[in-house]
Amino acid sequence: MQLDWLTIAAQIANFLVLIWLLQRFLYTPITRAMAKREARIEERLADARKQRQEAEQEAKTLRERQQELDARAEEVLATARREAEALKDRLEQDVRKEYDEKRNDWREHLEEEKAELVRQLRKRMSGQVVKVVRRALSDFADADLASQVASEFARRLETLEEDDRKRLSRTAGRPGAQALVESGIDLPAAARSRITSAIHDNLGSGVETDYRTDEDVVLGIRLTLGEEIVEWSAGNYLDKLDDLVRDTLDAAGLGEREPEARSNA
Repeated sequence: MQLDWLTIAAQIANFLVLIWLLQRFLYTPITRAMAKREARIEERLADARKQRQEAEQEAKTLRERQQELDARAEEVLATARREAEALKDRLEQDVRKEYDEKRNDWREHLEEEKAELVRQLRKRMSGQVVKVVRRALSDFADADLASQVASEFARRLETLEEDDRKRLSRTAGRPGAQALVESGIDLPAAARSRITSAIHDNLGSGVETDYRTDEDVVLGIRLTLGEEIVEWSAGNYLDKLDDLVRDTLDAAGLGEREPEARSNA
């Protein structure tokens, strides 16, 4: 069989032309179209991934903000609780302080009233004691009360402890030394002279003596010489009487009793 090379060449040429035509007008456009479509798909996928990432990031941000808000709310509540506790403590301290102040004021006022009442009772009882003693001495002793007081004062000066005598003598020996003699009764001239002599004989002859009446010095004499004070009187007995009066007031319900505390629930 003889081959027709011209026919074969023509067919080969036609085939090559067909291939070129397919490549030029079919395969290349399809490939280009597919590439564009793939690019669009990839772009959409990238956008979707980006949107997903943004959504996840936004969700994460929202969760973090929620956690931050929760923590902030807890902190605010804790701060509010601490401030409320601190305010409660301050109010309790203020109430307690006010109560203590009122209680102290009440105690001071009560003590002042008790002291005034005792002073008045002591003054009245002292006057009665003086009257009774004066009447008794007048009835049973041939001497009046002033003479008895002067004699007792002179006797006690003579029997002073050695340390007391030296201390008073040193004070009496100072230039311009002056003795103040106070008594609950008005001493007549004879009694004053007796007392002055006793001071000169036992403490110092150069001491000037001044006399005053003081109702607090009951049945005795208070000697003030410079900074030294010596007293012989019924004051000690009256102090015991004060204690008795206070005990009597307490028993009668006039003693110290704390006021009831008020509390606000």
